[in-house]
Amino acid sequence: MSETSLAPAGIGREWPASDIAALLAAAEKHRLAGDYRAGSVAAREAAAHAEAAGDRAAGAAALRLLAAQLMRLGALEEAVVAGREAAAVLEALGDDGGVCQVLTEGSLALNDLGMHEEALAALADARDIAQRLGDRGLLYWVHNRTGCVHGTMGNRELSAAFLTKALTMTDGLDSDARFCILNNLGDNAVYEVARLREVGRAEDAERALSEALGYITEALGLARGSGNPFREAIALDNYGMLLGLAGDFESAEGLIEQARTIAERQGYDSLESSTWEHRARIRLMRGDYRAAIKKLHVALDRGLAIGEKPSVMEIHRQLSSAYEKVGDAASALAHYRLFHDLEREARNDVAAVRARMAVHSFELDNARLDADTARMETEQHRLRAAELEADNLSWQRQATEDALTGLPNRRFADLRLPQLIAAGPVCVALADVDLFKGVNDRYGHPVGDEVLRRIAVLLRDDVREGDLVARFGGEEFLIALSAIGTDDAWARCEALRAEIAAYPWAQVQDGLSVTISLGLAAVDAGVDAALAVADERLYEAKRSGRNRVVAG
Repeated sequence: MSETSLAPAGIGREWPASDIAALLAAAEKHRLAGDYRAGSVAAREAAAHAEAAGDRAAGAAALRLLAAQLMRLGALEEAVVAGREAAAVLEALGDDGGVCQVLTEGSLALNDLGMHEEALAALADARDIAQRLGDRGLLYWVHNRTGCVHGTMGNRELSAAFLTKALTMTDGLDSDARFCILNNLGDNAVYEVARLREVGRAEDAERALSEALGYITEALGLARGSGNPFREAIALDNYGMLLGLAGDFESAEGLIEQARTIAERQGYDSLESSTWEHRARIRLMRGDYRAAIKKLHVALDRGLAIGEKPSVMEIHRQLSSAYEKVGDAASALAHYRLFHDLEREARNDVAAVRARMAVHSFELDNARLDADTARMETEQHRLRAAELEADNLSWQRQATEDALTGLPNRRFADLRLPQLIAAGPVCVALADVDLFKGVNDRYGHPVGDEVLRRIAVLLRDDVREGDLVARFGGEEFLIALSAIGTDDAWARCEALRAEIAAYPWAQVQDGLSVTISLGLAAVDAGVDAALAVADERLYEAKRSGRNRVVAG
């Protein structure tokens, strides 16, 4: 744990665990109430006293709380550092779930710093941990945050897919989780609806807008019920933008003004700056370009005052467009140039942050050496226990499990499918890895094996309990979806296909990309007939370009 910025002046005694716990409770209370300044002070003090007391678990909890609240205050780089220190301690303590949570939370700070690749890499690591632990709650947050990162990168359709998947995983989670995903779906729709309209998909745009208004209405209710002003403000802001897209401009401006008032009162500088820009955007929607220009200049002053470079860039871009609309070519060109100047600066800033983060990672790696040595005996014991467990596997498991992927094999599928069919309607899909021979030829069979293992994990994670995923042989997998019609089964297969295509395969091997093709059929006249139809449709998917689902 770093000593550079955590210890408040005057610490001269060791605090008892009860007092450190009280500071942690106070920090969490402030976080839930949206008072991030007071929360960060309490978390920083708790971290310092925990370090002095040698209480590593409490120190990690304090650092995690500190990172979460610094991020809300816009201190992104400091938030990343605190999160990484928390992750290092949790890793040394063997708290994989805690590491997963910190990686997931920290991805947002990395994303806001413009370090999108690092954010996705952190989320991929978090996903691997969550899958290994079989923790649906952790997987929910990974999907949620992954959707946010893709949205920031401009891939709104993929963002919506991840966010919608996360929404299906909220059963049993708290209201914090449900608010977060509903608000994120509303925020993403602000951009997705505009994109769909621009490409001429009017019906899809209106359907997305209607769904988003439902999401954000519920999110606002949850925010007000929690008493958290930050949540209420961002929900109001998103609600206003969606109403603007729906053409209710007066209500839109009123809601965004409510969000601005809350942000100003609570000291949420970044959010307040965004509300000024959003009020101007509503004016642009109305075609009132001169009024929009005035509001954009106010937003620009706010953004410059707090150093919000991404926001300032966007405002310059909008000013360029607005001035062009009113015929002021000189001003339009000036703001266009300022936008591109800042774009270049932003790339340099990201490079500088990466360099500083690399130095910090090096320091953490050195600190881990002692902890790694201490964990060696425990790890050796775990490996010995795993070897004994493997040696004592029953013959039944060996006969029905694929050794490479851990999935059920074809023999098990032959036994299980009749049971599924007896319980109700079933759809079967055959999935095949596209151009898999080329993966083996170019990267070698160990990489090919790793691809199959990771696809197995992705498929197994994303089917419901009671469904079946099995390795059918080679690079082919069987997916049996119970109690579902063909249309819904196609949608689930399409989500699986998109998720595998979006997976960061370059982390397995530089230059690697992987897709799958699927053939889908309903089981009507028997398993063999349905599998034959699915196989035919799989080959049709291959012939028509691969990376697609064919259902008929």
